[in-house]
Amino acid sequence: MEKIIYPRLGKKRHEILVAPNHGLDNAVVQLGHNQVLVVTSDPLSVIPALGLQDSAWLSVHLLASDLSTCGFPPQFIVVNLSLPPHMKDEDFETYWDAFHRECSKLDLAILGGHTGRYVGSDYTVIGGGVMMTLAPEDRYLSSNMARPRDLVIMTKGVAIATTGILARTFPKTVEKKFGSSFLKRAQLHFYQFSVVKDALTAASVGLRDEGVTAMHDVTEGGLLGAIYELAQASEAGIEIDLSDVIITQEAKLICDLFGLDPYTTLSEGTLIITVKPEKAQEVLKSLKSNGIEASIIGEIMNRQNGRWVKRNGERRPLEKPTIDPYWGAYWRSLQEGWK
Repeated sequence: MEKIIYPRLGKKRHEILVAPNHGLDNAVVQLGHNQVLVVTSDPLSVIPALGLQDSAWLSVHLLASDLSTCGFPPQFIVVNLSLPPHMKDEDFETYWDAFHRECSKLDLAILGGHTGRYVGSDYTVIGGGVMMTLAPEDRYLSSNMARPRDLVIMTKGVAIATTGILARTFPKTVEKKFGSSFLKRAQLHFYQFSVVKDALTAASVGLRDEGVTAMHDVTEGGLLGAIYELAQASEAGIEIDLSDVIITQEAKLICDLFGLDPYTTLSEGTLIITVKPEKAQEVLKSLKSNGIEASIIGEIMNRQNGRWVKRNGERRPLEKPTIDPYWGAYWRSLQEGWK
């Protein structure tokens, strides 16, 4: 990113309010008349272990989760589909129908794009999407807007994606170890991958000086990776206490089984929210009333105060995870024949 991409970003335009950088979920373009266009992009995928319909659900919500961190619901999407030649029309119809239905549920209009079959294309990545929404220039959020004294809130728990995907990819192994009821609960973590509801619920309390100042959804690198990215984007210090972090029994045991640190592994579905201290309890109450568990886990500080994480009572410098351990665990388990 530093050596190849960021130095080469085409023409510089004054309308760009938020440009590409570390820890930013969305770009923001000034349109005039107190309006901005908020834009994000991500791959679209078919993951055989998840099936066509759940793959489509995931593709929509990974994009929508990023965009919703601006504090406003997604409105438009442009879709590029580079399909593998072996994907049958009936399979594509199943995928696209599920994609359309999820867009409809989110009030998302599909504007257009490109569709074709290409030799060399294969699962899991079958294209890409660009999602957009319009927002007031003086109210949208970006993950570079956290400020000292803001409190840090997390939703749902850590290792959500890791738990949901591994439980669905290696169901026999998980069931043999922990039983069938545990397996079902762990697999249900998949449907918590979206943070659209989390973000819009938190935003309903108020934005910027009125409440929520920044949001960032947790992906690769887990909770600690997202915390580091948010602090870096906001050029701020931060302190997090892991004793306040939410972790479900399913996430803890799945991470133990696969030898993973739950704080640094894949966790789509977890949202990081920074909020004015006087509004923190109101945000927590709003989330709880909408069935979303949340917890205050830390505070934003001045940059010179450093970036810290407390674990087991010991305070250590916060470092960005270099490689998400999920991928190593996934491939190792495949090679060992786990089912």
